[in-house]
Amino acid sequence: MSEPSRFDRGHTDDLMSFLAASPTPYHAVANTAERLEKAGFRQVAETDAWDGTSGGKYVLRGGAIVAWYVPEGAAPHTPFRIVGAHTDSPNLRVKPLPDTGAHGWRQVAVEIYGGPLLNSWLDRDLGLAGRLSLRDGSTRLVDVDRPLLRVPQLAIHLDRTVSSEGLKLDKQRHLQPIWGLADHVRDGDLIAFLEQEAGLTAGEVTGWDLMVHSVEPPAHLGRDRELVAGPRMDNLLSVHAGTAALAAVAAADAGLSYIPVLAAFDHEENGSQSDTGADGPLLGSVLERSVFARGGTYEDRARAFAGTVCLSSDTGHAVHPNYAERHDPTHHPRVNGGPILKVNVNNRYATDGSGRAVWVAACEKADVPFQSFVSNNSMPCGTTIGPITAARHGIKTVDIGVAILSMHSARELCGVDDPHLLANALVAFLQG
Repeated sequence: MSEPSRFDRGHTDDLMSFLAASPTPYHAVANTAERLEKAGFRQVAETDAWDGTSGGKYVLRGGAIVAWYVPEGAAPHTPFRIVGAHTDSPNLRVKPLPDTGAHGWRQVAVEIYGGPLLNSWLDRDLGLAGRLSLRDGSTRLVDVDRPLLRVPQLAIHLDRTVSSEGLKLDKQRHLQPIWGLADHVRDGDLIAFLEQEAGLTAGEVTGWDLMVHSVEPPAHLGRDRELVAGPRMDNLLSVHAGTAALAAVAAADAGLSYIPVLAAFDHEENGSQSDTGADGPLLGSVLERSVFARGGTYEDRARAFAGTVCLSSDTGHAVHPNYAERHDPTHHPRVNGGPILKVNVNNRYATDGSGRAVWVAACEKADVPFQSFVSNNSMPCGTTIGPITAARHGIKTVDIGVAILSMHSARELCGVDDPHLLANALVAFLQG
């Protein structure tokens, strides 16, 4: 029997609930906003004039949310401490003309979003969720969280080469899920079905942003339940930890010398170039308006940004027991070994030596162990919102996260203790 955990696993149980309730970026930000509302935050509209009052505030835009807490007496030039994350995950997304099928099967036309492990979506019970845009200009979230769709794999009897040559999937031909039987394809069937699911009248929906998700709930795994399997850990694990940390810091409000911020962006998995992505104007606009709402000038804005630090929190790679040679030989992050500091000298990650010192200080203050990650020199290194945030806004950024296995799978794997350790480190960082 392994040694019992000395960390509170209630945080990870809550993470599992958050993952299950957040099948899309739109649901993730709605759930984040609900949690912040319970912590005393209030939504502010981008179209309204902002005031300089203290307290917790947040802005919603599509699949992104930026929340911040202004302590009593904060000066216009008070710098920010930012936790950055992203709400999107690789998956299959519904096309503009979704109704398709062949040979008596009713199917849904989907497009590949980001870089998913395609084989992980095969022979899995799938639901359908997303955002419906209505004729009156409003939107409605929808979540069909039950077995509705399936991408059936070809039987081995019809592809004898799969054992010797491996599975080969054509993204156009082989990933279209089935959702029933029909002699003829009827345009409008899928949206009509979703209108009924959402309690809408026929013809109300004029636009949609829909995606499939596994309906299998998150679960503890292992003899001693020291692992957690679940969807969208990349990167809702960080969104959840950042939300918990921001709420905790706001509740304490003990002599804060920084303004704590959570920035959870959409579209990280396909480059972040959108009005809700990290390469868009959302974060900079919110921070600037916060400075100006408190009576600040451009000089105050420059001073605030100069003293600002961002932790770009995203999942990273734990050492894989079956593929250890793919990792750097001296850097083997383990699950339940604490969060990771990501380093890449070619700026695929934004961490430098001074940023490492900020992270070390936060971990020491929180009594949280941490590990270091670098890629094998022979392998290309992924990237995050970290370098984008640093370059776009000119603020010091440090890349950190939690080590997981099966990244970009429909179902990923982490240690049960690491999410709570990350949240504790984020609390210490936001407190300054």
